[in-house]
Amino acid sequence: QVSLVESGGGLVQAGGSLRLSCAASGSIFSINAMGWYRQAPGKQRDLVATITSGGRIVYADSVKGRFTISRDNAKNTVYLQMNSLKPEDTGVYSCNAQAVTMSRPYEYSYWGQGTQVTVSS
Repeated sequence: QVSLVESGGGLVQAGGSLRLSCAASGSIFSINAMGWYRQAPGKQRDLVATITSGGRIVYADSVKGRFTISRDNAKNTVYLQMNSLKPEDTGVYSCNAQAVTMSRPYEYSYWGQGTQVTVSS
């Protein structure tokens, strides 16, 4: 099993910044992609950004130029630096890892519990 522990959410005014972190732990053999997804109230969960172990990055159009995803492979940790935050960025941000473990020796999608980000206008 893989445990994903997120931190860094909170309340911020529009134009402000937050940095999210997500650390993966467990009997991990390898992690391919790690990323962040966002679920706004009453909406489905959508991709924010993902990064592969090789550094290939995908951003949602709505966050390009404002958010930066990065990763420390040695620590199995992914970060999301969020600048110029807007009220529409409000939601629960969940960490995802596509990992292979000793007990599940194939790529499987693991999720964190989520951290709330609220941007006030």
